[in-house]
Amino acid sequence: MLGAPLVRELVGRGHRVRVLTLPHDRTADNLRDISCEIVRGDVADGRSLTGIFDGVKTVYHLAAVIIADEATIQRVNVGGTRNMLEGAASAGVGHFIYISSAAVLYPYSTPYARSKAQGERIVTGQPTMKTTIVRPTLIYGKGGGQEFRMFLEYLDRYPVVPFIGRGTAKKNPIYVDDLVWGLAAIAGNPTTYGKTYNLCGGQEITIRQMARLILRSQGRTKPIVSVPLWVANGLAAVLEKTMKAPPLTRYAISRIVQDAAPDGSQARQDLGLTPIGFEEGIKRVLS
Repeated sequence: MLGAPLVRELVGRGHRVRVLTLPHDRTADNLRDISCEIVRGDVADGRSLTGIFDGVKTVYHLAAVIIADEATIQRVNVGGTRNMLEGAASAGVGHFIYISSAAVLYPYSTPYARSKAQGERIVTGQPTMKTTIVRPTLIYGKGGGQEFRMFLEYLDRYPVVPFIGRGTAKKNPIYVDDLVWGLAAIAGNPTTYGKTYNLCGGQEITIRQMARLILRSQGRTKPIVSVPLWVANGLAAVLEKTMKAPPLTRYAISRIVQDAAPDGSQARQDLGLTPIGFEEGIKRVLS
């Protein structure tokens, strides 16, 4: 959900944009009404990237998988980042912007979080380009990010919502329009060189409060019942071993119970970002 809005924002700011998309991906069809160049390739296949960086000054690396087996996560998130960096550096790109994740800050790590942390190390370790790292929190908007859609589906699935833990984990989701605005403000901005930004929203709330705001915005009320964390983890472990697509995973549990409200003051200062809070944003999404 992030690529197409970012392309539109960059084009609207007067940038010439080249879009890299997978060979059979139809997402780029949504960009036919604007002036941008579409090229095909796969970040996990370095040979397919030959020539795509020619004449490029700034690269945004957004491509990643969130929920997949660990081998796929490593191939795309880590190997793909290395391929993008090597291709960009060899073509003389000046600025490489890496979209990481707030998950790298979590005390309980996951294959996805570890892959993003590895990506950050690869980016900061290269010697020739200026780099900027961005760590968004939970992204939501019309259509929703993958994790946000999963949360909506979870709240919709049961008449009584089983909530893992006490629901006190602090969150600060970012509305997609605010995230796109902040990302676009990095291009051509020397202030951002060598920095890592937490891009989060304008309202810190608990995940239980998030759930209630979503239900209220949908005109619904549901009882929420707490499930002890040890029970949920035990059930998830069994489901992961016995089902191809378990309705509950330990990865999903980790995202629910961990705080995701990092300090976003540096981004607000350097980029002029003034994000809306979740209470206002969810009304826009679900209206």
